[in-house]
Amino acid sequence: MYASNRISVDGVSLSVKRWGRGAPVVCLSAIGHDALDFAPLAQSLGDRHEFICIEWPGHGDSGTDRQPASAARYAALIGGALPALGVDRPIILGNSIGGAVAILHAARHPVSALVLCDSGGLVDVTPTIARFCRTFARFFAAGERGAWWYPYAFAAYYRMVLPQPAAAQQRRRIVARATLIAPLLHEAWTSFAAPQADIRAVAAGLDVPIWVAWAKRDRVIPLRACRPALEALRNATLDTFDAGHSAFLEQPDAFARGFVDFVARLPGAPLATPSRASA
Repeated sequence: MYASNRISVDGVSLSVKRWGRGAPVVCLSAIGHDALDFAPLAQSLGDRHEFICIEWPGHGDSGTDRQPASAARYAALIGGALPALGVDRPIILGNSIGGAVAILHAARHPVSALVLCDSGGLVDVTPTIARFCRTFARFFAAGERGAWWYPYAFAAYYRMVLPQPAAAQQRRRIVARATLIAPLLHEAWTSFAAPQADIRAVAAGLDVPIWVAWAKRDRVIPLRACRPALEALRNATLDTFDAGHSAFLEQPDAFARGFVDFVARLPGAPLATPSRASA
C-alpha cells in the first residue's frame, strides 16, 4: 500500500504517492494516466527502492492547473516538487510525456539515471507530425465537447494503447475517466504539435546513464520514428518489450528484471540484494 500526501508547487496541489524504501525512483506517467500505472513495479521492487509517483495536474488526486498541459509546464512543476519532497539525484522513470519531462528535468538538475519508456519529444515536428498531433487533439476536443460517440472511440483507442492483459485493470480505470481527462489530452496533444516539443538536442546533450525500455507495439510513438534520436544518446542501452505503450505496466515482471539489471550497472551501485524480481 502506498502513502499519499500533497504538495503545492506554483499554485498547483500535486498528489504524491510513495511505495517502498531505498534509493528514490521518481515515476512520471503518460498523459491521462496516474500513479497506479506504477503499482506493479513498486510492489515488485519496493524492498530496494522507494517509488515516488507525482501525479500531473488534473490527474489522480492532484488539483487543477491554470496553465495548459505540456512537457515544459510539467517539467517546471517537477523542478519545484522534488526539492519540496527532499528528493536528491533520483532515478527518473518517465513514460510518454513523462519521458519528455524526465529529459527536460535532467538537463537542468542532477539525476542518477533516466529510464525512458516510449518517451515523447524525440522526433522532428515536421508538418506531417504536426498534422498527426492536431488530429489527435481534435479527437480529444470532441470528448471535451461531450460527443456521444467519444467514450466508445476512446475505449477502442485504449485497447490499442494498452493491449496486454496485465494492464486490463488500469486500462478500465483510464477508459472510465475518458470524458473527464479529455480536456487535458486535448491540451497536451496541442502542445505536441508545437516546434518546441522537439527536444532531441536536449536529450543528445545529456550525460547520464539512460535505459530505454520501449514497447515494440507502440503505434503512437513507434520505435522506428525515435530510433535516430535514441542512437544519438551518449550513454544509453535499449531493450524492447511486447507492449503497446507502457512496458512497466504491461510486462511488469520482465520490466522489473531489466530495471534491476540496469540499476546494478550504475556507477556506485551497491551489491545486489534479493528481491521478488530476481527470485
